[in-house]
Amino acid sequence: QVQLFESGGGLVQAGDSLRLSCAASGRTFNSVTMGWFRQAPGKEREFVVAINWSGDRTYYADSVKGRFTISRDNAKKTAYLQMDSLKSEDTAVYYCARHYLGSYYLTTSYTGWGQGTQVTVSS
Repeated sequence: QVQLFESGGGLVQAGDSLRLSCAASGRTFNSVTMGWFRQAPGKEREFVVAINWSGDRTYYADSVKGRFTISRDNAKKTAYLQMDSLKSEDTAVYYCARHYLGSYYLTTSYTGWGQGTQVTVSS
């Protein structure tokens, strides 16, 4: 079983950068695809990006492509989300989760959600 803990959120201005971390406990982190999702107030949770177990395949939502970069360090059991050129519409609670079945782009394909970390971008 993998437990996940997100950190790194905060309040920034438009155009700034943030790096989120997703630290995992448990033995299976190194063999699973990890995903980042976000949920803005009044909206459904949406896919942001995913990375396969070895880190050589990534999957991005169009809204963040070219601005966000996902990576992972299996030795540290941590996944990262580097967010550059932040926009006000990136404001949301960001969650990481472990993929277990189905499409990488669907929330229902993931389990073991962390508690989330708030990212607020002021314009």
